Amino acid sequence: MSRRSGILEFAVLGLLHDSPMHGYELRKRLNVLLGSFRAFSYGTLYPCLKGLVAQGYLVEDNPDAEYIPATALNGKRSKIVYRLTGEGKQRFEELLADSGPDAWEDEHFGVHFAFFGQTDRAVRMRVLEGRRNRLEERLERMRASLARTRERLDAYTLELQRHGLESVEREVRWLNELIETERANRGGRVPAPPGGGDQQ
Repeated sequence: MSRRSGILEFAVLGLLHDSPMHGYELRKRLNVLLGSFRAFSYGTLYPCLKGLVAQGYLVEDNPDAEYIPATALNGKRSKIVYRLTGEGKQRFEELLADSGPDAWEDEHFGVHFAFFGQTDRAVRMRVLEGRRNRLEERLERMRASLARTRERLDAYTLELQRHGLESVEREVRWLNELIETERANRGGRVPAPPGGGDQQ
């Protein structure tokens, strides 16, 4: 399974864990949950849904008992509703409990964070601390690279490098706030993500 399809599987199972829904509604919810920069097309979503059905994680329901099959003349199309099975719920719980290095990476972290409300506190802490460590390593590399090359960069490239550096620094500060909140076990308002809500 590719990394991107694994992310999509996790997100689909998580959304259907809340309630059954049809593909169009699921796609809209995915785009809201994950942000438009991770928008998924029908061409990506429906093979994922079919795969999850084949694995026994989802079942397809057709709520339109009186549904008339689509033809070239009537243009009607069934709205299949996808529902999580017991195996699907178990698979989602397994993915939710994963706090290894993949969960710290850019795309995986966003999906894990979206379901933090259903995640065990110890797992949340491991994911947050792992993400912070990963970004601190990235910051160190970026600063070293900038120090080596700044004299050779034009003004615009230098500004782009600084912008990237500042974006990572903002996310590290945000993660520090989240970790402090978790450690204090305050359970209060979650700090707003850097950059107006988009987790990169």
